[in-house]
Formats: sequence, structure tokens, C-alpha cells
Amino acid sequence: MSGKKAKSQNKEAAFITYFFLILFLAMMVYFVYFIAAESDSFINSPYNSLQNLFSEYVVRGDIVSADGMTLATTTTDEDGNETRVYPYGNMFAHVVGYSTNGKSGLESQENFNLLRSHVFFLDQISNELRNEKNQGDTVVTTLRYDLQETAYEALGSYDGAVVVMQPSTGRILCMVSKPDYDPNTIEEDWSSINSDSESSVLVNRATQGQYAPGSVFKIVTLLEYYRENTDSYGDYIYDCAGEYTVEGRTIYCASGKHHGSQTLIEAFSNSCNGAFANIALSLDITSYSDTCDLLLFNQSLPIELEYTKSSFSLDEDSDTSLIMETGIGQGDTLVSPMHMLMIVSSIANDGTLMTPYLVDSIESADGNVVSSDSSEEYGRLMTSDEAEFLQEYLRSVVTSGTASALNTSSYTAYGKTGTAEVSDSSDETNAWFVGYASKDGYEDIAVAVIVEDSGSGSSYAVPIAQKIFSVYFS
Repeated sequence: MSGKKAKSQNKEAAFITYFFLILFLAMMVYFVYFIAAESDSFINSPYNSLQNLFSEYVVRGDIVSADGMTLATTTTDEDGNETRVYPYGNMFAHVVGYSTNGKSGLESQENFNLLRSHVFFLDQISNELRNEKNQGDTVVTTLRYDLQETAYEALGSYDGAVVVMQPSTGRILCMVSKPDYDPNTIEEDWSSINSDSESSVLVNRATQGQYAPGSVFKIVTLLEYYRENTDSYGDYIYDCAGEYTVEGRTIYCASGKHHGSQTLIEAFSNSCNGAFANIALSLDITSYSDTCDLLLFNQSLPIELEYTKSSFSLDEDSDTSLIMETGIGQGDTLVSPMHMLMIVSSIANDGTLMTPYLVDSIESADGNVVSSDSSEEYGRLMTSDEAEFLQEYLRSVVTSGTASALNTSSYTAYGKTGTAEVSDSSDETNAWFVGYASKDGYEDIAVAVIVEDSGSGSSYAVPIAQKIFSVYFS
């Protein structure tokens, strides 16, 4: 009996030993993985409160534009009091953000880089011996001052957003959101800003705004129709009488226009609501939903700034009315300008979406490059054949459709206008334009514009895109 008992105890001891050995090895593997793969993201996280301890030893670094303009800097008075200064005030408010009363924008995203210093180590030692702070690193953004200024002034007194990106690289060149605020006075204005629940001035409408896409969503409906009718889409004909009624629901074309006989490309370039309501009813709803998922609806977006997911909610139980409305960009579908920019950028880039990014490099205060970002491919949103098909249709909107104001010899433009109803109980509409332009010797640029409570996309959004293209290609 004693021998059996001893063997039993030996087995238990061996089990416990192996268990803790395996646990130890697992912890070591995770530790190595964390150091190699996750430590930077943890340290750089804006939610890591320990970062702020760095401010006791480092003066917060500058944020500058790609063309050398200082967008945020820290001044220090004779008594050592530091003040964060934003030389261009409201213009870069949402994308650069603020660092008082919390943090937002690049001030939050790049908090760690702004609070560490890579000045020459002898200078660092000298500063520490004199009990002086070292100068933090500089964040060099991809933003261009000239495009930001153009977009900001073009949007004028309207609320809305403008975003500009290079489709082939993912570099974000401009990001404007209105209503805005002055980050220089954010602390004293904090109470009044937060008490105004209607204006939501702190919301970056470029990434967090949720809008009915209106006719710019016809890009998605068109793609799905092409996928389901690759061999016969050219046979589509619709006779537009200005309205389209099915089961008691009537869809009207804008301004009561009677487009007459429309091919598929004519219906797209003229933004015929009746035709696209008709097309939507012919689609396989499950496949339509799958296409939207592939285009990142209801999905996480590959951007680091705070954003809101876009939504698409059609399913097999959706009624006829909702399907018709969804096909023309109304219904329950909501999208951000940044998301629409990603979709149109992938079209311009032959189906591949490049990961959007805002930071070009990190430099020490004495100008040495500490680290730099480069273009990364996020993935394919569509095939190259599908992108080529959509390119042809987006071009037709400019050459013979609702964005004809962009038909110029100075550059080649592609795009889609939209006029989205704000609500069923209001006549107010949001104006949309999404598109891109190319010219020999330049990288292509894509733009998304939304102008709230304005009018048609042709009248309010297209002129803003036109000004951006003109400045970029001049």
C-alpha cells in the first residue's frame, strides 16, 4: 500500500511540476511576443496615463505640416510656464486636436512621440544637470497647408467636412471639419462647448460624422449590379418619367427631372433615382450586403483617428420601400466622408485600398529623423476589372453628367455627386461629392466633400472639389 501511495504522490508532484513548467513557458512566450510586437502600441496608446509623466522632463514637441508650417508648438515664459499654441487656430482644429482638458486628434494619437526627446545625448545630459527640460520630438504630418487652407475657406460658413488623400499612397493631405473651435482657447471655452449639444463642435465630421450618402452610394449599388450582371449590364434600359412607384412607394428624380430612356451609364451620370431604385429591386440582397461588408460597411476602418463605423442594414426581410431607398443612398444607410474617400480611392488605385495615414515622420528637435512611415497596402476592396468599370462610369459623370463643372483640360477628373435628404420632415439636403483627379507628373488625389443643409452636390460640393484640384495641380 505504501508503494502505491508513493507512486500516486509522485504522479501528482510530476503533474504539478509540468503544469507550472508549461505555464512558465507560456508566460515567457507571451512576454517575448509582447516586447517584440505589442509593447510599442501599448506605450504609444493615448490611454496610457503614464505618458504624461514624461512632461515633467520634456517640453512637448511641435506638429508641422508636410510643407513646413508649424501647426502646434509649445512656448515657455520666463517663469517656466508652458503654453500650447496653435498658430492657425480653427483651421486644423479637428485633425491636429488639442492637449488641454484631455486630448484629441494628432495630439492624442502622437502623444508619446511628442513627449520624448532625441536631441543629442550630451545636450540632454547638460539640460538635466541644469534641471532644464529637453525639447520633445517633432511630428511631421502628411497634411499640406495650401490644401487645408483652400478646403477650409471653400467650405465657408457651412457645416460639413472635406478630406483629401493620395489613392496610391494613403497619405492624407487635408482634413477639415466644421463647425470648429479654437484650440488656443479650448480650456476657457470648455463649458460653453460642452453645453451646446446641437452643434457638436468637438466631433470630427470627416471621420466621426454619420450621413445618409445620397447618390454617392449609387457607386456601391452599381458595383453590385455589375457583379450580378457582368455579361449583360450593357443591355440595361430604363425609361424615366421622373418618378418610379412600386407597392405604393414612389421614388422621385431630383427636381422632378424626366430623364427619358436611360442606359446604365446614362442613369449613373445623370443620377437617375428611378433607375437605381429599379436596379436595387433586382439585386440579390444577401450578395448586396456582402459587397457592402467588403467595402467596409459595418466594419472597422484602418485609420488611427477616432471614427464611427458606417452602417448598412438591408437583409432578406427588408421591405420594398427600404430596398428602393437604400439603392439611391437613403433609407438607413449611414457613412462618414472618410469612408467614402476610401472607397473612391480604391477605385482610383485599381481596386486596392492603401492604409490612410497622417504622420510622415518623427524628427528630433535638431532635425534628425527618428522614424518614418511609409505606404502600406490594406487590401483589395474589388478586382481590377471592377475598378476599371467604375472608373469609366465615374468619368462619365464629369464628361456628360452632374459633375460637368470638373470637365477641364487642366486635369482629368472622375466622381459622383449626391444630394441627400436630411430627414423626411425637412426639405434640407446635404451636398456630396466624392471623386479623384489625375494629371501627368502628379500623384492622383481623391477627395470627399459634404456640405450640410445646403443644396445639390453639383452646386455646393463640386465647386469645393474644383478649388482643391486647381490648387493641387497648379
